[in-house]
Amino acid sequence: MTDDPEKVLRSASDLGRYSRRRFLVGAAAGLTLATDLFVTRLIQEGREELEILPVRDDEAASRFPRAMWFLFPGYKTSWEEAVWILNSLRPALASRGQLAAVGYSNKGLDVDTVEAEVFRYIRTRRINRVYFYGHSFGGMLAVEIAARLLARGVQVEIIVLDSSPSGRFDVLDAGMIRGVVFLYEAGARIPSTLRGGYELGERILHKDERSWSTIADQTLEQLSPLAPSSTLIQSESSYIYHYNAAAFAGAIGKAELAFLGNPADTTVNYYTARQRWTELFPQNMVSNALVTDGARPAHASPQWNPVIYQRAVQDILDTYAPLPATGGGGSKTPF
Repeated sequence: MTDDPEKVLRSASDLGRYSRRRFLVGAAAGLTLATDLFVTRLIQEGREELEILPVRDDEAASRFPRAMWFLFPGYKTSWEEAVWILNSLRPALASRGQLAAVGYSNKGLDVDTVEAEVFRYIRTRRINRVYFYGHSFGGMLAVEIAARLLARGVQVEIIVLDSSPSGRFDVLDAGMIRGVVFLYEAGARIPSTLRGGYELGERILHKDERSWSTIADQTLEQLSPLAPSSTLIQSESSYIYHYNAAAFAGAIGKAELAFLGNPADTTVNYYTARQRWTELFPQNMVSNALVTDGARPAHASPQWNPVIYQRAVQDILDTYAPLPATGGGGSKTPF
């Protein structure tokens, strides 16, 4: 202990300033976190019910009053990002119909509810030309919903599979999904208030699955109040893990499948996914050769690479979904 009173007083003064600074920084951080959690709770509570999210396009509504695209968003995709994806694809998709995205419920993915809401939307608006765009895992769901709708008298005309796995064996980080599924099916629900910690926990459990930079990116995504709930993410993981595309082979009628992907994909094995979909749906697969060369990231990223994806989708539509003679999608018998 120093004998210099002046040094003691100066140290005490510096400690006081340092402590006040730490206190103010800590208080500000706590207030920010509390506000973030409050806003998150409000937003997520407002999204407890599945909602069909239309994207307004007056020209498409005028040209195709009874034709509709439904986007089935991918894993961990928020409502806002789903709309962003649709807007990125709009120049191509709107050349055939109106646009809407399926906003999954934060209470969890429920296929029965998805089917019921999509069917209700179609019947209420007397839609008679139906197109699906499956974004990543959304392609798996799109195929199942197409099979369910056919059983109710609704034929989906085309399904774009954007880097969609045919099952968990096409997912390159399937180990991560496995851990999430086991917890979910054991009854464990990860609170959404742990949003960032959820990603960190996955990384600790599966240290060889993803890089730290990837974890940092995904953690920041989960810190947004707009991010999907942890329960929804867990239920999506369960859906992917148990999905069996073979169960729907021969059950989607005349729906045309078009697989779109990128060999550089580090999330889904492009080669095995494309092969499996083609083998299971030989009568439905009309295109599996289009590649999103130059897209970054390589996996299902129309929102980041709109021009690349617009060209690919337009190619599919011009070749396999030519415009009806009436130009308005009204040549078929209405429901």
